[in-house]
Amino acid sequence: MASVMEDPTLERHFKGHKDVVSCADFSPNNKQLATGSCDKNLMIWNLTPKARAFRFVGHTDIITGVHFSPSGSLVASSSRDQTVRLWTPSIKGESTVFKAHTASVRSVQFSSDGQRLVTASDDKSVKVWGVERKKFLYSLNRHTNWVRCARFSPDGRLVASCGDDRTVRLWDTSSRQCINIFTDYEGSATFVDFNSSGTCIASSGADNTLKIWDIRTNKLIQHYRVHSAGVNCFSFHPSGNYLISGSSDSTMKILDLLEGRLIYTLHGHKGPVLAVAFSRDGGLFASGGADSQVLMWKTNFDSLNYRDLLSRHSKRVTPDPPPHLTDIYPRSPHRHNAQNGTVEINPIVADTQSGDPQVVEVGRVLFSTADVRSHDRATSGREQPISGPFRTRMRHREEEDEDQEERFAGSMTASREERSGIPSSITSTLENIVQQLDILTQTVAVLEERLTLTEDKLRTCLDNQVLLLQQRQQVDGSDEEAEGPSV
Repeated sequence: MASVMEDPTLERHFKGHKDVVSCADFSPNNKQLATGSCDKNLMIWNLTPKARAFRFVGHTDIITGVHFSPSGSLVASSSRDQTVRLWTPSIKGESTVFKAHTASVRSVQFSSDGQRLVTASDDKSVKVWGVERKKFLYSLNRHTNWVRCARFSPDGRLVASCGDDRTVRLWDTSSRQCINIFTDYEGSATFVDFNSSGTCIASSGADNTLKIWDIRTNKLIQHYRVHSAGVNCFSFHPSGNYLISGSSDSTMKILDLLEGRLIYTLHGHKGPVLAVAFSRDGGLFASGGADSQVLMWKTNFDSLNYRDLLSRHSKRVTPDPPPHLTDIYPRSPHRHNAQNGTVEINPIVADTQSGDPQVVEVGRVLFSTADVRSHDRATSGREQPISGPFRTRMRHREEEDEDQEERFAGSMTASREERSGIPSSITSTLENIVQQLDILTQTVAVLEERLTLTEDKLRTCLDNQVLLLQQRQQVDGSDEEAEGPSV
């Protein structure tokens, strides 16, 4: 392997976050890296040497997700403060706020055309938003527990989501219906994403596994158990041939998906790895974790060697090879365990406390923000006195939020169902409350959609009235001109 591939190397180390690094994403032009943290700050790192970094202040709680728009002109961030912000990645630090959900927002992503956002939340819903008009579009409600992650397919026609109900769901964005459910998890499903061609989805779990499903045949085609603790995140290489994963075992693993095996184990973080991301061209990848570090690596290993490629194809024709992503009708699922002979990489990481590079703080002043009115009405109860069963619900939510913070700082992989010692009477009461809240959530979603339609119709009526007024003015003007000469 060493004669064919070069090993990945630690390229750069960014210091500036003061708490757990929870998410990361590269800009489309590969000149910037965005990271979010439990210190409530969004960092934009400029990758040119000696360039300043920017710290964006605005969120009031942990940042859980970050994603650049396809044009690179916007950065979306999600937070436990129940909002999503759209930032301009410049020194101006301007942001637009979406009051997105009634609970913590776990993830955010732009569609490939940059026109929509998809968010996942602890209110058990997935929501889709219009970017240009900054408005709520619709909800996807079938999960029965917290939703950890939601992602668009490359063509934007599908959405994949996963959560603490131990399921991965596939949604049709045109019909807004759940069209498939993938299960077989022993714990929470922590992350989900499509490969670059959109033919497969991968999902990770608190049960230490990575699974890859062919959505054309709805079959599990690869199953990896290479980590010794829960898998928190992963990222497909743009070629679709490799996948990198981050785990609570403090390591990152790089998998060769064509050969179906582990090729690298990367060390460097002191604690759980909570964020990994390949750059758009695949030449770099970044990682972040509970040690507040942001590491940027050079990929190196994705250099095409045609002799090696031909040897791989010759291996494909031997009897009973392991399943591959390119198999349309794969054989039975094959579990891939850690194998001896993989390359271990353990770089020496220098001081992590002093700031490097120079950081400029922006965004502390209040900016003009556009709230999504259709959703504000549904969530305005949060700003009013609450009584009765809703007060019980809020107390229950505060307890869940405290527990969620522990999950973030630890591993983000422990399932709420794994806790024990709760009396059965309390459990039964809470289950009844959850069932009622499920009904309430679905009702609110329906009201949101109806309110959006009403707003669209009202806007159309106003436009028509403006046209009628203009036509009347034109008619009145022509009448006056006609009467003028006769006088």
